[in-house]
Amino acid sequence: MTLKELNKKCSCFARKLQKGSISEKCRIHHGPLSESCQAGKIKICKVTGDRKLCARMASLGVLPGEEAELICPQKGSQCLLKIHGGTLSLDQTTSNNIIVQSV
Repeated sequence: MTLKELNKKCSCFARKLQKGSISEKCRIHHGPLSESCQAGKIKICKVTGDRKLCARMASLGVLPGEEAELICPQKGSQCLLKIHGGTLSLDQTTSNNIIVQSV
């Protein structure tokens, strides 16, 4: 995905959010990061997966209890996560293994 496509998808999402077409279910989310449908602050509840994935996420600072910002969610796809001053691009498999809660 190019930066231009990403900006287009994010701005479309922002317009939907301003118009109020995002359902109440999306406003309060608890589940996998890949299923989040609203950009904003999240709290990491749990990191699942094999030992290698958990170690990799821990080295990047993605730990239970940490707060992060979901920049541009694409439900069921990859997402951008801003945490500790850095931005991570996570694929769908990885984001399926990170359980989050909206803040």
